[in-house]
Amino acid sequence: MKYRKIGRPGFEVGQIAHGLWGMGGWSGSEDSESLAALQLAVKLGCNFFDSAWAYGEGKSDSLLGQIIGMNREKRLYAASKIPPMNERWPALSKYKYSEVFPPQHVFKYADLIRKNIGTDSIDLLQFHVWSDHWADEADFRNTVQKLKQDGVIRFFGLSLNRWEPENGIKAMRTGLVDSVQVIYSIFDQSPEDELFPACQELNVGVIVRVALDEGSLGGKMTKDTKFPASDWRSRYFNPENLANTLERVDQLKQILPRGMSLPQMALRFVLSHPAVSTTIVGMRKLEHVRENIALSDQGPLPPDLLRELKRHRWDRKPTPWSD
Repeated sequence: MKYRKIGRPGFEVGQIAHGLWGMGGWSGSEDSESLAALQLAVKLGCNFFDSAWAYGEGKSDSLLGQIIGMNREKRLYAASKIPPMNERWPALSKYKYSEVFPPQHVFKYADLIRKNIGTDSIDLLQFHVWSDHWADEADFRNTVQKLKQDGVIRFFGLSLNRWEPENGIKAMRTGLVDSVQVIYSIFDQSPEDELFPACQELNVGVIVRVALDEGSLGGKMTKDTKFPASDWRSRYFNPENLANTLERVDQLKQILPRGMSLPQMALRFVLSHPAVSTTIVGMRKLEHVRENIALSDQGPLPPDLLRELKRHRWDRKPTPWSD
């Protein structure tokens, strides 16, 4: 595993981070398998783990707490997220800040998360949604400052809305935000336009999520792929999106270099950008842990392949099924 600093926090984090969403809220998840995958990741050098209260109403935070407790001799970094009080994803500009992240709601869930993780201070606490219309709210500033001053959290970040990477730059410029979590992939390249340059200017860490487009860039989906109704992916990969996505995935498969898999190319694409601190990958299977963490040693993609992949940019707009 190779390591990079994550913006102002300065954590030395593995380039491959372990995401716990699938362990808390996806179908086919078994706790024993999840814990085994997390422990193997620790053994192979993974030290940054991304969770959220919404991933099983605290379940993923509890799993993360178990792993931290089993590895007290190692410095593992825990990141989690406060859910919006109005339970709406994504945040819309018409919502009032007081309806989404009032102070008492934030403090309540910060304490719940801290209890489940089992640490006195949360390394990185993030808001799970965001609208830059709230950047000047006094309660926003006061809440983040109090969380840090009281030692409840070490650093604060934002998880930016899907396909809206610029909707966070104003908040970054307040000086309150230490990192942002954003969707970035071969398909979703728009963070390169404005967000990444701003992060580099302000020394804000970049945590990439969905580098494999919720699984499509894993290369195993077909037109017959179906997910249980309880699984979020059943909405995301609706018939229209699945068909459009598979067509683009097939185009990528045609340019795969010999000996390189599609997920390897997708993850190395993300890690090739200098603004990226780490990329979150959901890894519930032991073989996925081994394969993905090994990618860190392979370095950036060749310049000619990166130029070719720029042509596969897919600019999309948020829709009800995408959130």
